[in-house]
Amino acid sequence: MTDESLSTRSDRAASEKKTKQRSIKYFLRDLLIIFLVAILVSFLIKTFIVRSFYIPSGSMENTLQINDLIIVNELEPNLMPIHRGDVVVFTDPGGWLPPSTEKKTNTNPVEWALSLIGLAAPDSDDHLVKRVIGLPGDHVSCCNALGQLSVNGSPLNEPYIRLDGRDEDASLHFNVTVPKGDLWVMGDNRWESQDSSRNQNLPGKGFVPEKDVVGRAILISWPISHWTWLSNYPDVFRGVEDDKK
Repeated sequence: MTDESLSTRSDRAASEKKTKQRSIKYFLRDLLIIFLVAILVSFLIKTFIVRSFYIPSGSMENTLQINDLIIVNELEPNLMPIHRGDVVVFTDPGGWLPPSTEKKTNTNPVEWALSLIGLAAPDSDDHLVKRVIGLPGDHVSCCNALGQLSVNGSPLNEPYIRLDGRDEDASLHFNVTVPKGDLWVMGDNRWESQDSSRNQNLPGKGFVPEKDVVGRAILISWPISHWTWLSNYPDVFRGVEDDKK
């Protein structure tokens, strides 16, 4: 074998090595770009379309259990209207939540990273989850002779509520007309819920401004055994519109 052929083979091997190294380099670069794009897309989806929340209390039992993770559609109410029966997440209208005695100072890097893409919900304790009963202009009252809520004169037969043997659908009586831009909301666990009925003494008189709504809860995503779509029970409210004055 001549020196020239040895040199050619050596050059070819060196060239193949450089090509392989370049391929690995491009692969890692492309992988990094794909990862960053996925993070960006997830962040945008979380910011503008959907995000997650943990359920911190039993006020929505048995529909939602403590520590359930729910997926919230943030297009409602920004691009889609709120409907009666929707389960919505909203920020405290003022005085609904007890004052926070502890400020969270330690940031869990994993939780922080997951929160960026909507897979964790470190701010769940700063929000409330209730079911919309009355829309702007609705006349909402409780209770009639059968212990039911009424909306615009139509009594509601609510299969989702938890009463634990009580004979009325709310712990307090009320008779209100929902102002423009506000909502009347109640927990499914009616006698254990800090909802509109129990906050009528506050400046907001128990109403929730629509602008405070983060979005509509559409799905229980965790634990897997609780996985289900969340209904707004249109049949419950079907006759309400016809009776609205």
